[in-house]
Amino acid sequence: MSRWDIKASPYLFIAPFFVIFAVFGLFPLLYTAWVSLHKWDLGGDGGFVGLGNYATLFDDPDFWNSVVNTLGMLVLSTVPQLLFALVLAALLNQKLRGRLLLRMGVLLPIVTSVAAVGIVFSQIFDRDAGMANGLLHLFGVAPIDWRADKWSSWVAISSMVDWRWTGYNSLIYLAAMQSIPRELYEAATVDGASKVRQFWSITVPMIRPAIVFTVIVSTIAGMQLFTEPLIFGQGTYAISGGSLRQFQTVSMYMFEKAFRDYDLGYGSAVAWMIFLLITILAVVNFLITRRSK
Repeated sequence: MSRWDIKASPYLFIAPFFVIFAVFGLFPLLYTAWVSLHKWDLGGDGGFVGLGNYATLFDDPDFWNSVVNTLGMLVLSTVPQLLFALVLAALLNQKLRGRLLLRMGVLLPIVTSVAAVGIVFSQIFDRDAGMANGLLHLFGVAPIDWRADKWSSWVAISSMVDWRWTGYNSLIYLAAMQSIPRELYEAATVDGASKVRQFWSITVPMIRPAIVFTVIVSTIAGMQLFTEPLIFGQGTYAISGGSLRQFQTVSMYMFEKAFRDYDLGYGSAVAWMIFLLITILAVVNFLITRRSK
């Protein structure tokens, strides 16, 4: 019995996760794949179409527009976010007064409702009375219609993501920094290395696993971006990402097709394309980080 207990207990302990994942993760994933192969609406299965939905998808300019929008906002949000988080973590790792309070403070954006964040930032980037255009006016810059253009809307939406998640990533970096042996910095100081040189030659290489983790997680979250651009859009064209679809993400496009146009088969195909795009980007990140190692 003791031998059986040693062999079986680990599987019993981890079984709840796999059972829950199979019910709420694996089954919906496979069922969505099945639906994507059919012409499916609110009336149910309208017939097997094979890869017809995917063939239509690859010829759909609105889908590729949403992919470009998503990737653009992914870059604009992820790169500055992780760089700011790295710098912020380095500052929080110093001997400062009220360090605990400051570390708790960077978590406030996360506990703030994403709906509230979207509404506030929508007001900040309002064309007529927004604070962003008010600041630009002080420097003699003409007001910008942040919702009317791709780049301006990307910047506005990415700023929401940056503000919300920079503090979270900085705490991950901070935890990794605190595990670095202090002897390395003392030796570098004796050798005459400056603080900046120590940061790039010791800190960054030593927290590389944490950086890889945040890059992959931020990539996954960026490819699923939905709430921020939806609230930013407001009005009739919210789910379309503007009148010209200038900031519609892939997730918004999937929602539009599945739950506004009720084309569930086509929407499922879009959902699977999101899954494949995330997988491709995760593999690319893995290959780049392994090569850089």
